[in-house]
Amino acid sequence: MCRLFGLHTGVPTTATFWLLDAPDSLAAQSHRNPDGAGIGTFDSDGRPVVDKQPMAAWDDADFAAGARELRSRTFVAHVRYASAGALTLQNTHPFEQDGRLFAHNGGFEGLDVLDERLTALGVRDLVHGETDSERMFALITAEIRNHGDDVADGVSAAVNWIADNVPVFALNFVLTTPNDLWAFRYPATHELHVLELDEGEAEAFERRTDRIHAQSDELAGQACVTIASEVMDDDPGWRAIEPGSLVHVDGELQVTTTVVRTTAPAHPLTRADL
Repeated sequence: MCRLFGLHTGVPTTATFWLLDAPDSLAAQSHRNPDGAGIGTFDSDGRPVVDKQPMAAWDDADFAAGARELRSRTFVAHVRYASAGALTLQNTHPFEQDGRLFAHNGGFEGLDVLDERLTALGVRDLVHGETDSERMFALITAEIRNHGDDVADGVSAAVNWIADNVPVFALNFVLTTPNDLWAFRYPATHELHVLELDEGEAEAFERRTDRIHAQSDELAGQACVTIASEVMDDDPGWRAIEPGSLVHVDGELQVTTTVVRTTAPAHPLTRADL
């Protein structure tokens, strides 16, 4: 499945990312290398910066594992395993709309139904690729506009519409602005975790899975909040985000959780259905 990573550092910080600690053997690569990888940040003027590229499973480890030095308060990283859409740059996460960045881990069907909804809302032109993910982001963007730029209300309207109207497997995502980060998990299909670190709780920041590795010497002794689709180290502070919950990390690193969906999808999908 895809992998999600989000980070809010509170202050502009340099972080080093390796998208994939790629395995050595070509046989292993054929099973584990991604169909795309990307990182989204914001520059000193608050403008979104996206560094991404599509990568096929047969490409070599040097191409798949790239280090990136980036400075931002918020970060979103994504490793893609394609379920909808070709291996193209337009289908690679993160996506940018209205100055926000978005990456999704999951899948749903009924894209023709959603396209009708996006057309009715006047945002179908926000979609440049073929993925369910970018369409979901366009619906969220439309609903944020319709709710006076309130992100939580917009997300709630969008995810509830999807859960009620099209077959759903998973809608997990990370959404960032220059000063805020949101993470959503629904339903319980895929994991999504959060780790809050106070100042001085860690001598250095380093988080690693077999697909995403992030570290920052500058974060030593500083507070930060990490979101990940899997627990990235043995810190006991990791906690699972409950299904249907939207986690918000604001500019002061205050973390709040809002339950936006309590019922199952109207048309649930299993992995075998995809």
